[in-house]
Amino acid sequence: MTELERKLKAKIPGPDTGIEVRRTLCDICSPGMHCGVAAYVKDGEVIKIEGLDGHPSNDGRLCTKGLSNRQYIYREDRIRTPLRRIGKRGEGKFQAISWEEAYAAIAEGLNKAKEQYGPESVAFYSGYSKWYRQMLRRFAYAFGSPNYGCESSACYTAAFMAWKVAAGEQGSPDMERSDLFLGWAFNPFYSSYMGAKRAMELKEQGLKFLIVDTRRTPASEKLADLFLQPRTGTDGALALAIANVLIQRGWIDRPYIEKYVYGFEEYAAYAAGFHEENIEALTGVPYEQVEAAARLIHQNPRVSCNESSAPLCHHRNGLQNYRAVMSLLAITGNFDRAGGQLLTPHSYMHVSCGFASREEEYLYETRPKDVKEPVGAPRFPLWNHLEGEMQAMDMPRQILEGTPYPLRAVFALGLNGRMFPNSGKLFRALETLDFFVDTDLFLTDTAKYADIVLPACSSFERGEFKPYGSGTAWYTSPAIAPLGEARSDTDILTGLARYMDLPDETLQKGYDYFVQTYILDDLGVTIDQLKAAELPIPIAPKQSYSDHQELDKGLKTPTGKFELKSAIIEQHPDWGLDPLPTYRDPLDGADPEAYPFTLTSGSRIPHAIHSRIHGVPANRSLRPKPTADMSREDCLRLDLKEGDRIVISTLRGSVTVLVHPTDSVPAGLVNLYHGYSEADANSLLDDEHLDPYSGFPAYRSTRCAVRKEG
Repeated sequence: MTELERKLKAKIPGPDTGIEVRRTLCDICSPGMHCGVAAYVKDGEVIKIEGLDGHPSNDGRLCTKGLSNRQYIYREDRIRTPLRRIGKRGEGKFQAISWEEAYAAIAEGLNKAKEQYGPESVAFYSGYSKWYRQMLRRFAYAFGSPNYGCESSACYTAAFMAWKVAAGEQGSPDMERSDLFLGWAFNPFYSSYMGAKRAMELKEQGLKFLIVDTRRTPASEKLADLFLQPRTGTDGALALAIANVLIQRGWIDRPYIEKYVYGFEEYAAYAAGFHEENIEALTGVPYEQVEAAARLIHQNPRVSCNESSAPLCHHRNGLQNYRAVMSLLAITGNFDRAGGQLLTPHSYMHVSCGFASREEEYLYETRPKDVKEPVGAPRFPLWNHLEGEMQAMDMPRQILEGTPYPLRAVFALGLNGRMFPNSGKLFRALETLDFFVDTDLFLTDTAKYADIVLPACSSFERGEFKPYGSGTAWYTSPAIAPLGEARSDTDILTGLARYMDLPDETLQKGYDYFVQTYILDDLGVTIDQLKAAELPIPIAPKQSYSDHQELDKGLKTPTGKFELKSAIIEQHPDWGLDPLPTYRDPLDGADPEAYPFTLTSGSRIPHAIHSRIHGVPANRSLRPKPTADMSREDCLRLDLKEGDRIVISTLRGSVTVLVHPTDSVPAGLVNLYHGYSEADANSLLDDEHLDPYSGFPAYRSTRCAVRKEG
């Protein structure tokens, strides 16, 4: 073997091998991470992937999802040209067409719905990824529709709403200066691996950890000084019980409460109802552990908290659960305090980047006036008040029922029907549409229902402005050319806006104009500077901080205080919602004798996220068959062993999967991982079993039955 052959085999970059290392990012996960990637490219093809050293998100590391990018990009079902449906919806029969033909068909289909039913009859939806969302919202508004919505109708936004209700803005943990970290559903080992690394380092330096989770996880085993394991969806009751102990024993910050907190007396009176005589029956947590948690908080004055938005909010009582957990920070004086929870206003794409921007102006300055309310507004009035966008969980119902007005066309980028509760209903709704457009990398189960399918670029095939919470940002360059005729999402939106001549000059100017004018101009930074940088560079100075600086200025709440009792909800009694963070049973109305187990879905597994990575062979091989975790106790009682086939049934239907006996889940819980088309966990869920505050689905608290197949 020659030296050149050895270098080629080892994928060593250089002029002699023709291999280059190009820098980009992974956008498989949420915008909170977007890790840096070193892509080894030869002859226009990615041949190897590594983490990018020095990147603020991952500093040279990649998780199993990030390492899947090469197979992800080159999946066999990758869409490489615009497609027109020639078969029945869902059948997957298409013919290739040109971009000109695609734009013409889209313009005709959308305008036809607009002419017949009004602009509100067209919904504009964003799934994954998220980087283009500002432009899609603006596109919807330029079209004249109030119905922009996204997958955040079931992800994260409920947590943001809880913070808006309590403090007007998002709060984030100042973990580095804390004495105690309250890790409520904190599992960074599976969903934010650099956070796990830092948590382990801080533990070695003396940081205490109180971990609360329905399941035993690496965080509960490796970090917890105290671990509480409530039944799924009962977190609010547990938080109120801890609060009651703190209040009864005087372990609260009275001067802070009197100056900065609204609604304490009513809150304290309500919390008194969660006590020694009922809390174990409500949550499964022994009262001694509730007392121990309160004592640990009292003994460690500076407390910060992680209240994971998915496990806490994916219940019909989710937003109230979240508020109840947050309230522990307020009564102990740990909101707006070093080592506690700091106010961290969003700069860009729901990320607090340490600088102010004009993103809100870009999003809303063209919002159409004198139009009908967006989808879901009557059903979820708090959502509508705080977010003002379509609550997409109500979209299937409105398509099928046509009330309060017809919804006849959907223009989507990355719509994943399998994330909707009662997913079969969403697919039935898509069948009835007059016109449906989907944009994606792959011909997904959902894309097969579309009239027109557009091919999108991966993050390796386009550039993107990306700021980080560290006050840094960069603008990536394409590592490879787009596959086939794929285009970036923002180029698709800009091109279609120009083709349809939508009345928005700013939108027609495109993505770079938005980023430069609305984000960077006020910072004195140019896109060209960010494109020239090899890594994210500082674009904002570090802000100094002093305790209570935001509280002293007054929060963006009606009272200016941290609100244990929401003045917004209090002012709208017609909504039928509770101003206090009250607790209700999370489970649906199914007969507990017929359906004695609780089904929970949505848990993270290290090698997958939603259904997209299940199409990557290497990742799929790690858990090739849809599988449910059950306690060894339940498996013994049902005569189940590893790999047996079980039937899980709810009022909505049933699926057949393998079973994995484990000690990580408690008795009575069935933990079914989602995203498998052949055993769709969400097909078992009730689309009426939603949180009335946020509209979020109860992915994690549905009654079910289990039997051995055969």
